[in-house]
Formats: sequence, structure tokens, C-alpha cells
Amino acid sequence: MNETLPPCPECSSAYTYEMGALLVCPECGHEWSPAASGDAATGTSEDSVIKDSVGNVLTDGDTVTVVKTLKVKGSPTGIKAGTKVRNIRLVNGTDGHDIDCKIDGFGAMQLKSSVVRKA
Repeated sequence: MNETLPPCPECSSAYTYEMGALLVCPECGHEWSPAASGDAATGTSEDSVIKDSVGNVLTDGDTVTVVKTLKVKGSPTGIKAGTKVRNIRLVNGTDGHDIDCKIDGFGAMQLKSSVVRKA
């Protein structure tokens, strides 16, 4: 039954199991998504290529522009379209949030690459 499941990326335990949409290691308690483990196991870097809303490849340190107004919890105005974000950092975030950045007036936050355009 566990023959098709990959070993734990943290402790290399072979006793991983599925719990909903995640894979879980009973030995160290690490949880991860099966899609992330597939890329890591095969060594492909397709997941590391992150593109903006028009298809330009993004890299760490790029400057991007927000293409649509975004609502932000706790802020009455949100982030307006056209806001420039400098010195982005690409991360493997949750729910598609793959850009880590600092926006003036809002502070540190994560954005989706689908709502930005390379400047």
C-alpha cells in the first residue's frame, strides 16, 4: 500500500500515509503536499519557474507591479492596481502565494504571481 507513496522529505521515513490532500510522516510529524514531493523526488525544477500574469519569468530581486486592486484584511483601502513592489523574493508559499515582499504602507506580505507584472 505504501509502495506508491514517497518517503518523508524531512526524515526519509518509508511509513508515510495520506490524510486528505496531504502526505503525513508518523515518525516526525511532517506534512507536505504530494505535488511538492513529486518535483523534489524527480529533481525537476519546473516548480521553481514562477511566471507573472503575462508569462514573464520572475526571479529573486525583481521589481513587479500589481495589476489589479487587492483587498487586504484590516485595511480599508487595500493594495491599488499599479503599486510597485521592489526586491521580491520567490518562495513556496501556501494557496499559490509564491512571492514574499514588503509593500510600503502595508509591511511584509505574500502575493500570488498571477496578480503581478514584471516592471
